[in-house]
This record gives sequence, C-alpha cells and structure tokens, in this order.
Amino acid sequence: MSTKPNPVPPITITEEPGILKQPKAVWAVFFACIIAFMGLGLVDPILPAIATQLDAAPSEVTLLFTSYNAVMAVAMLVTGVITSRIGMKKTLLSGIVIIALFSGLGGLSNGIWELIFLRGGWGLGNALFVATALTAIVTLSNSGNAKAIILYEAAIGLGISVGPLLGGWLGAFSWRGPFLGVAVLMVIAFVGLMTMMPKAPASSQVNNKKASLVDPFRALKHRPLFVLGFTAALYNYGFFTLLAFSPFVLGLDEHGLGVVFLGWGILLAVTSVFTAPKLQKWFGTVKAIALMLVLFALALAAMGIWTSTQWVVITAVVIAGALLGNNNTLITTAVMNSTPVNRSTASAAYSFLRFLGGALAPFLAGKLSEIYNPSVPFYTGATVVLLSVVFILMNQKHIHHVDEAEGH
Repeated sequence: MSTKPNPVPPITITEEPGILKQPKAVWAVFFACIIAFMGLGLVDPILPAIATQLDAAPSEVTLLFTSYNAVMAVAMLVTGVITSRIGMKKTLLSGIVIIALFSGLGGLSNGIWELIFLRGGWGLGNALFVATALTAIVTLSNSGNAKAIILYEAAIGLGISVGPLLGGWLGAFSWRGPFLGVAVLMVIAFVGLMTMMPKAPASSQVNNKKASLVDPFRALKHRPLFVLGFTAALYNYGFFTLLAFSPFVLGLDEHGLGVVFLGWGILLAVTSVFTAPKLQKWFGTVKAIALMLVLFALALAAMGIWTSTQWVVITAVVIAGALLGNNNTLITTAVMNSTPVNRSTASAAYSFLRFLGGALAPFLAGKLSEIYNPSVPFYTGATVVLLSVVFILMNQKHIHHVDEAEGH
C-alpha cells in the first residue's frame, strides 16, 4: 500500500544550528510570548486569595481556567481565518490589545462570575496571540523550524516561570494586582511588536490563499493529527489539574506559591530547550512522549496519595515542570511532522483539541474535591494521563512516520 509523500519538510530537533541567531522580529515575538504567558502564571498564586476574598468555592475559582481554556479552544479555530485576512502582525497586536483590556477589567471587577466572564475574554486574546506567535516564530526564524519551536516553547516556559513569582509579589498586596500587572505588561509587549516587527514581511505569508473556518476540521480527518491532538487533550487534563488545583492543597501564601511555581516553570523552560532534543535522539519522538506522560501520571498519583504531605506535593509539582517541558516540545514537533496539512491549520486544529482538555480539568478538579476529597482530582488526572499513553501507543501505526522522518 503506497502512501502519499509529505510535502511539508520534516522537523528534526537535533541537527539545526543557530537558535540564538534570529532576526529582531523573532525576538520581539519571543519577548511578547514571555509576557503573554506570564498571564497564566501570574494568576496561579492568587487562586486561594480570590476564593477567600470573593467568597467563592474552589470549583468556582477554577472556572477562571475553564473559561479561559474553553474560549481559547474555540477561538483557535478562527485564528487562521483572521491571520490570512489581516496578516500576522495585526493579529498579534489585536490579541495583545484584547488581553490587556480584559485583564485590566478583571482587576477592577467585584464578583467571581464577572471575573470568570472577563477571563474568557482574556482567552480570546490569548488564542489570537498564541496561535499566531507560533506561526510567526516558525516563519520568521532563520535557524530552522525545529529550533524555532524550541524557542517558542522556551518563551512559554520563561513566561510561566517568571509569572508566578511576580504574581505572588503583586498578589500579596491585592488579588487585583496580577490582573492589572498583566494589562501593563501587555502594553509593553504592544509597543515592542509595533516597533520591532516588520509590517508585512515577505516571508510572513505562507501562501496567499485565505483560510476557511472548516479547514481545521478537515485537518482533523488526517488520522495522525487527530491522534496527537486527542493525546494532547488527555494530557492537558492532567496539566491543568496540577496548575489550577494544586494551589488549594499546598497551604502556602501568595509568595510561597509564587516560589513553588517559579521552580516548576524554570524546569519547564530548561527541559523544553535542552533535554527534549536529547530524548528525541535517544528514544524517538513517540516513545519519548509516552515515557514523559507515564512519569507525569506517576507524579500526579503521588500528589493524590500524599495530598496532605506538603513537601511531597511541592516536590511533585516542581518535578512535573521538567516532564511537561520535555513533552510540550516533543508533541509540538510531532504535530508539525505528522501531516501534509498546512502548518498553521494543523496548529489550529491541534490547539482546539489540546485546550478542550485544559477546559474540562479545572472545573472537574474543584467539583471532585468538594464531592469526595482533595486527593480525587489528582487520581483522576493521573488516570486520564495514563489513558493518553494507551491511546498514543494503540495508534502508533498512524504516527510511526514521525520517527521515520527523524531517522528512528
């Protein structure tokens, strides 16, 4: 049985040099990514404070992540349509403006449901920015696609790691501080992109064809892309169980939570750049993804078993950062290699599935803790992550070409 050749050149992490030799436009997007993802980490240390000061249950506070991820998942489907019509720069700037607006309004809100709604608007801005930022860095980079993806994942890791520390410091004054802080940071990012990114770089347009709303759904008909996207949805359930619910069981103040998630984010950033390429070389992409997911499931299980033992939960959270950093780079690279579909469309389809998993986890984690006990959300997260391993291994025949393209 013959297979059609993949017209999109494969990405390999290990052989492309010059990650630091980038045009200034790439660095502008890189630093804007750091600031955008600070928004995710900035909020984490203040979740217990929001629950206390707005008289909200954990399941209500975790909706701040659910609304954010749900809106972002759906909005990912239209990012390609918008970008193909107004261009990358305008899409990035529009996303930044929306993030600044809704985060600023969130800092001025007075009720949990109002804050949940505004957090959803923040997710819309983040979708426009994040999906386009990946495409922009890959398109504008002159060091190869794989290194561009590593650069993007490093920006995510740096933003997530610095965010909690700043969020803990601002949150110690008021829970409103991190929301207002994000708004200010996004204004800085806006100025940086306006001045450093070309208006319409020739290389920014992959093709002149305008994207359609149905393109991502058509892309999901490609079995390899669906397999990796559904795997990411299950894995992201565990990711956001840890991110949204662990602050409620750690028993730390804003500063303490900031430090813990600083360690988590630093390991996430470092491993996404330095160890993911080695794992891909040693094991191949698919086996390395499965290994990281198994270890992550074990970390979540440990958090469930020893929920009331603070040092175990702290250690598991920090170690999970390393596992997540490796997996993020590996699975993003696999997605870009998995299908002949245009990379922007593939990214949108993959992100849609990925963030659906992230939308379900926070709310269910809060509810499960209220109905049963605080250990159950972590057990559930571990089970779902293990299901992602089973799913990817059962469908390995559909994605074996990812490793074959890399010489495994």
